Amino acid sequence: MTLDLSGRIALVTGASRGIGYFVAKELAAAGAHVVAVARTVGGLEELDDEIRKEGRGSATLVPLDLADFAGIDRLGASINERWGKLDILVANAGVLGVISPVGHVEAKVFEKVMAVNVTATWRLIRSVDPLLRKSDAGRAVVISSGAAHSARAYWGPYAASKAAVEALARSWADETKNMPLRVNIVNPGVA
Repeated sequence: MTLDLSGRIALVTGASRGIGYFVAKELAAAGAHVVAVARTVGGLEELDDEIRKEGRGSATLVPLDLADFAGIDRLGASINERWGKLDILVANAGVLGVISPVGHVEAKVFEKVMAVNVTATWRLIRSVDPLLRKSDAGRAVVISSGAAHSARAYWGPYAASKAAVEALARSWADETKNMPLRVNIVNPGVA
């Protein structure tokens, strides 16, 4: 069975490399229009070249640092103005921070991890939830990590951020359980 996402709008964060890049590429290959978000313009342009080469689907490139919370709000407003809905969200972007004893982590590093991994995810949910509800089959995929459950030494900020992201996604899933919108948490595992 071939997946047909023709006419669907998909938003993928962290789309310039890694998981986000390949997910965005596959969604476009299935016919979706991908709103590709990342900090790295060059990576977004490479993604766009690959999507165009495949000849199916299309992309809108959005250079955005997810620590720009007002930018996330503008993104949701722009999607609403242009398409009036969103069918797929892949909340993939995140930062690791440092691998260090918890007591040695600098405040600015901890705050950056929480800002990008937790606060930006919440802002993204808040911004696109109304758009996903307008879809006849809205789907949200929130990328997590095994670190959310392992609480391994030296991984404190990242583990805490991913545990918080999972709690947000589980709450959101429960809030939308009687709607066509489905929220999923995916732990892609170690490469």
